[in-house]
Amino acid sequence: MPTLRSTLNTLATNLASNIVDIIRSSSLEELLGERGGPPGRVPGRPPKSMSNGVAKPSRATTTGRLPRRSAEEIAAALDQIVGLVRKHNEGLRAEEIRIKLGMQAKAMPRLLKEGLATKKLKAKGRKRATTYTAAA
Repeated sequence: MPTLRSTLNTLATNLASNIVDIIRSSSLEELLGERGGPPGRVPGRPPKSMSNGVAKPSRATTTGRLPRRSAEEIAAALDQIVGLVRKHNEGLRAEEIRIKLGMQAKAMPRLLKEGLATKKLKAKGRKRATTYTAAA
C-alpha cells in the first residue's frame, strides 16, 4: 500500500513534467500573449519611463560616478556659484544653488568645500540649514 507521502510525490512529479512539456510545446508569442506584453511589465500600466504617454528621459545618465573634472572645470563651476550667491544678499542653501544652476547633488560638496577653503564663500548654519554667501 503506497503511503500518502509517496502518492503526493508521484502526483507532484507528474504535474511538474506535464507543465514542462506544455511550456516546451508552445511558442514564445503564445506564452507572452497570455500576459499581454514582455516579461516584467504589469499589463495595463505604461512603462516606468512614461507618464501620460510621454516618454521621459532615462535617469541612467544621472546615476553612478561623475566623470573626473579638471581644475579649470571646478574653478569655472565655483565661479558660477559665487556669481549666483553674490546676487542674493541673504545667502542660499546648497539645494537652492544646485537647483538654480542645474547641477547634480553629487557635484555640490566638492565645489562648496573648495569655495570655503579658498575663502570665496562663507558658510553660516549647520547641515541643511547652512546658507552660503559670497566673501567680500
